[in-house]
Amino acid sequence: MKTYPLRFEQKLPIPIAEAWDFFSSPLNLAKITPPEMKFQVTSNQTADTKIYPGMIITYIISPLLGIKLNWTTEITQEKFEEYFVDDQRSGPYALWHHEHHFKTIKGGVLMTDIINYAVPYGIIGRLANQILVAKQINKIFDYRKKAVDDLFGSFKNS
Repeated sequence: MKTYPLRFEQKLPIPIAEAWDFFSSPLNLAKITPPEMKFQVTSNQTADTKIYPGMIITYIISPLLGIKLNWTTEITQEKFEEYFVDDQRSGPYALWHHEHHFKTIKGGVLMTDIINYAVPYGIIGRLANQILVAKQINKIFDYRKKAVDDLFGSFKNS
């Protein structure tokens, strides 16, 4: 199985407690996902629900051509205000491992996403990754960066 690594970094002009509060709530993911994906959390979480190891989160997404897909992830690790990890249990990928890291820096927080993923279907999946999947994931994280900037403001280097 061919795996693909991705890394995204974004500086946030907010305290780590505020960043953690937002990103550790599963329902907030819909606020930073492109609307055309029609992202919807279907598991039983509320606005006050915070992640914990073992938490199962289910979603419906439409990543391509409006086709709805079910996706299930599990929070496998969490260290308060430092990091958490979600791993796909079922869904569109052969493998999805997503680490979310938070670090206090001067003027705010450095947020780092480290993703390792694989596309199913062997050589067809590898071709699909080159043509479509990698571009789609990068587009999602480009949208996310803008959405996070809109929510919290752009980081100003001092």
